[in-house]
Amino acid sequence: MRASRTWRLVAVWTVLTLAAGGVMAWALLSPEPLAARAWFTPGPMTHGHHSIELACGSCHVDAFGGGEVLETSCTGCHGAQLDAANDAHPRAKFTDPRNADLLNVIDARNCVSCHSEHRPEMTHPMGLTLPPDYCLTCHLDIGTERDTHAGLGFEPCASAGCHNYHDNRALYADFLLRHADDPILTAMARVPDRLPGAGVPQPLPSAAPLPTQAPALTGAAMDDWLASAHADAGMGCGSCHAAGGAWVQRPDHTACAGCHGDEVDGFLAGKHGMRLAVDLPPMTPAMARLPMQAQAAHTELGCGSCHAAHRFDVHTAAVESCLSCHADDHSLAYVGSPHHQLWQQEQAGERPPGSGVSCATCHLPRAQHQRAGVTTIRVQHNQNDGLRPNEAMVRPVCQNCHGLGFALDALADPELIRRNFPHAPTHHVESIDMAVRRAEADRARRAVDSSPGP
Repeated sequence: MRASRTWRLVAVWTVLTLAAGGVMAWALLSPEPLAARAWFTPGPMTHGHHSIELACGSCHVDAFGGGEVLETSCTGCHGAQLDAANDAHPRAKFTDPRNADLLNVIDARNCVSCHSEHRPEMTHPMGLTLPPDYCLTCHLDIGTERDTHAGLGFEPCASAGCHNYHDNRALYADFLLRHADDPILTAMARVPDRLPGAGVPQPLPSAAPLPTQAPALTGAAMDDWLASAHADAGMGCGSCHAAGGAWVQRPDHTACAGCHGDEVDGFLAGKHGMRLAVDLPPMTPAMARLPMQAQAAHTELGCGSCHAAHRFDVHTAAVESCLSCHADDHSLAYVGSPHHQLWQQEQAGERPPGSGVSCATCHLPRAQHQRAGVTTIRVQHNQNDGLRPNEAMVRPVCQNCHGLGFALDALADPELIRRNFPHAPTHHVESIDMAVRRAEADRARRAVDSSPGP
């Protein structure tokens, strides 16, 4: 009797094992291998990477997530940003033998020491997976080394307007002092003019014969094209639809990259285009973790999602395109805000060009680009660039119109941000005050040291 029960248990276990193995094999060999990978993820990914969680090979050694995460997997996407920020804690600092003792607590030579994916239970903002007091690992004596930090706890270290591990450009002491007396609003409150670069690849001439597959132009498409900058530049249908010789009914970002390389590079580096950068299907609002407009849920994001085909109206792309997808509190509160009123006045011709504030003014700012030795000012299409952290917006965005102190105070107030800045900030960051007090103390100390003795 006991032997019979044992055999039944063995039979059931064998059947279940074979069934599980069969399901796993079907998943791996199914026509939708990307969807099957979701079965094998160890846990959700962070807010910044969740849209590419099925592209396991982008980070891991093999395509299904096995093996270690190479350092180049992180720097391949984030290295240029760290270089531009003059990273305050570069890897070289921790490979210096003089700092070897610090590695006993945190091996800061590797990104994954501080940013570990698939660990939602311990993930803080910016994808940090260390305890919030990690700064004290190396800076335990800061309260005694600097009078301005005496009595401060660790809680405000990484808050807005204070310190950022990788980029402290907004808090360099000389920068704070240089802007200590900035007015709330600058005299020339507007964004910089775009400066097109030299050496842009020549598009196919508009008179070039089109492939036989080319459909007949509709009146609406022709009207939109005639009103566009493409028509002014002599770019005909074939410039986009037949850039490779064969007719393409719906050109993607690769067709745009021939003339707009910087813009496409930025797009692929941000959340809107990062799935395309790792060979996944395009991002859709349905995949987002922020509230989105229901009617836009399955819209595939590409260049034409914001710049409507044929017209490519940059004014529509700057506001209406954003609000057609985004439905979070910050986005919804934009309409009717002081910034929105400035934008409306500029569009009505009541204010000079560049003085209005659209969604793109802040989240896709105009920035300097270097290519082949030529400096241009173009729109940065990586909408994440100014949000990691949000103080990264200070130099390229806020200071075009506002003084440094006003900008730091505004970005440190989450409720003010949520309501899209309907009034001046009520929160105050003491970073500039601290820098001023320290500079005054240093001057007093030098004066004593240089005074003649009795």
